[in-house]
Amino acid sequence: MSKAVDAAKSASNKTTSALSKPASETSPVAASILHQPYTRAALPFANGGLAGMTATTCIQPIDMIKVRLQLAGEGIKTGPRATPLSVTKDIIAQGKAMDLYTGLSAGLLRQAVYTTARLGFFDTFMTALKARAETKGQGIGFKERAGAGLTAGGLAAMAGNPADLALIRMQSDGLKPKEMRANYKGVLDALTRITKTEGVYALWAGASPTVVRAMALNFGQLAFFSEAKTQLKAKTQLSMQTQTLTASAIAGFFASFFSLPFDFVKTRLQKQQKGKDGKVPYSGMADCFRKVAKEEGLLRFYRGFGTYYVRIAPHAMITLIVADWLGVITK
Repeated sequence: MSKAVDAAKSASNKTTSALSKPASETSPVAASILHQPYTRAALPFANGGLAGMTATTCIQPIDMIKVRLQLAGEGIKTGPRATPLSVTKDIIAQGKAMDLYTGLSAGLLRQAVYTTARLGFFDTFMTALKARAETKGQGIGFKERAGAGLTAGGLAAMAGNPADLALIRMQSDGLKPKEMRANYKGVLDALTRITKTEGVYALWAGASPTVVRAMALNFGQLAFFSEAKTQLKAKTQLSMQTQTLTASAIAGFFASFFSLPFDFVKTRLQKQQKGKDGKVPYSGMADCFRKVAKEEGLLRFYRGFGTYYVRIAPHAMITLIVADWLGVITK
């Protein structure tokens, strides 16, 4: 038995070693392509997008449950409280288990735009900051990491808002009576129909809280990940893999804590549509914060924190670990 275990460990170590070996060391052709200036500039964006799409594929059911939790009991302060288990049961009871993957196409498109941009911009900003710091004989501090994370998140959120809106509409569609459901066929169908019925500007509904949420999330995720990894490397003897895993778990918690209230408001604003009177429930981010606080209580903004963390932390961990791995093999 012990021989079998030792053999398995040996095989795993060889695989990890092979995967960790930069492509430039394994193939002359790859080295030539990877070290072209335009390739080096594009790699952080491509790696970020691939990492985000991998993570989204893994955690899409949790995101579906999170959205339904945020929309449950809208405008009602009292009454039965929805739980992750009850929401999951309702989704499966109304259709089938694969309904938990509703909106996956929109989620992947969002990652292809949003995570590509935010990780790409963050890496680009950090490279520039490190180069500038080195010329002055200084190091990068938490303030610089935070600034890079906030800026990258805001820019990426504006670009990714249409896909984010489509995702929320697709995930909330099942809450409507059957005769009122849009039954979107996919993300392109959702974007096309929303544009035709509500106008192009509707694709940026909820952009303000989306941008603020992204800045808060990136501040918690990228700045704390980078800082935690630096501190762990300097003060512990942990392996690189353990450092990355631990730093991403820490980053996931802070990302969840800072961004959940804005994610909640974003979901409410992106889900709303004009009623028979031609009006929408909330006129904007501030109005939504005010009405929810008054009608549903302040704690409603943190409803589903556990689910949100279970959605954010694994997504952050998978994204950051895959991006780190892609960074190593394309070094």
